Amino acid sequence: MSCKWINHFIASICSAFLVAGCATPLNRNPLPKEYKDIAQIPYIPGARFWGDKLPPRILEKLDEEKIQIQLKEPEAKDKTIDYLALSGGGGNGAFGAGLLAGWTAAGNRPEFRAVAGISTGALTAPFAFLGPEYDDELRELYTTTSTTDLIKKRSVFAMINADSINDNRPLQQLIADVIDGAMLERIAIEHKKGRRLFIGTTNLDARRPVIWDVGSIAVSGAPDALELVHNVLLASAAIPGLFPPVYFNVVANGQTFDELHVDGGAASQVFLYAVSLDLQWMEQQIGLAGDDRIYVIRNSKLDPEWTVVKPKILPIMGHSIQTLVRTQGIGDLYRIYMGAQRDDLDYHLAYIPPDFHESPKELFDPEYMKKLFDLGYRMAEDGYPWKKAPPGIEPPTRIQQ
Repeated sequence: MSCKWINHFIASICSAFLVAGCATPLNRNPLPKEYKDIAQIPYIPGARFWGDKLPPRILEKLDEEKIQIQLKEPEAKDKTIDYLALSGGGGNGAFGAGLLAGWTAAGNRPEFRAVAGISTGALTAPFAFLGPEYDDELRELYTTTSTTDLIKKRSVFAMINADSINDNRPLQQLIADVIDGAMLERIAIEHKKGRRLFIGTTNLDARRPVIWDVGSIAVSGAPDALELVHNVLLASAAIPGLFPPVYFNVVANGQTFDELHVDGGAASQVFLYAVSLDLQWMEQQIGLAGDDRIYVIRNSKLDPEWTVVKPKILPIMGHSIQTLVRTQGIGDLYRIYMGAQRDDLDYHLAYIPPDFHESPKELFDPEYMKKLFDLGYRMAEDGYPWKKAPPGIEPPTRIQQ
């Protein structure tokens, strides 16, 4: 989340509070806590699982993947296995999109066995999962989209009874336009080969990350599968307060309830799999024996940027939240790195270089995003200098006596 997003959010919220004395909360039928581990999406029991614990029926799921690989792609057994994790970052997602397209131009972009995305990374993930033939769509999405294509700002009075300061129907329509039935069918085909596409959201009632298995949704045959995928992507990008949360109907104990989901970045800036999952053991169960590589694209800078802060409420709040988001993101990189070390994955990290000094003029600035896309493209086309560890983990520099 950029500082511009944060300042816009805080200023709007403060304005709304001034006139919100008689606000009426939205009606809900929330899922009771005792049903949290048994609630399911109607007709699609494998649609999602908690992101901080092992998935249910994991041995059964691994057996299914083993059969899929043996039937659809038996030669994959000894291939190098590549994983991709795409972070949040708003308009900065143009960097990761450009990097993927430039990687295609370099001629050595792998096919990823699993792709995981959060927030803006969730919008990139389906294109990255399906491969280079979708690079043109990805370029258009991240170089021509403006703020008005994504949100419609509510009036201060409309905010009083609303669950956000903006209306996200433009974003909802954009997602429906770019993720169509044909694309969902392609995802289903790849899922049947044993490949996986994961999207992260945050269950706000539980305050826990949720991982959605988009391939399982795609192959379910459920009549509303496409709409569910649209809502998952919308929820993953729903910055709390700035965008409306997404309500998912779930069933538990023969009753229907709702869950409230927001931006996956509220729980994690980037993810691949639950830390409690031993990936090496999982691959042995499936029958995969190749080397493992993980690629993490952090759509943000990692170095702190010096800014003189005015001693006023809004700047202090804005910069404090921005600092929290940045350090949370770095912590996520450490977590993935430690998991990769344990599971013997070859770790690769990309992020926006510190010498990129452009700033957006609006929340989603096409000119700014085009420059970021072009930067990522050029760096990847020339052979991206992937980092082998997060900052601070590199071998220490020894001082000569």
